[in-house]
Amino acid sequence: QVQLVESGGASVQPGGSLRLSCVVSGSKLEDYNIGWFRQAPGTEREGIGCTSNGGVPSWASNSIFMKDRFTVSRDNSRNTVYLQMINLTPDDTGVYYCAISRLYCGRLHRMYDTWGQGTQVIVSE
Repeated sequence: QVQLVESGGASVQPGGSLRLSCVVSGSKLEDYNIGWFRQAPGTEREGIGCTSNGGVPSWASNSIFMKDRFTVSRDNSRNTVYLQMINLTPDDTGVYYCAISRLYCGRLHRMYDTWGQGTQVIVSE
């Protein structure tokens, strides 16, 4: 059974940076598309980006609040996907999740099959 574990969440000041990790176990990362999502209290889960296994295009949010600040990458040899975040603002506060899909790589959270437990990011003075 495939499992995902996120890590790297922390409390940071505005303008700071974080790199989140998502480790996949139970199968080879190269077989899957991995998406990153975030969820702030009282809001829906929001897509950030997805790294593809090569079968479909990768995807990145074109939100003006994310583009040029968030980057998704993968290291198949480490079975790990990363989310690099820079110039963080208080609006980036939330729980960040990674999720897995064999066939889909996009913004729709319902299209992903398995999720990690999430890692908390807090951006405040």
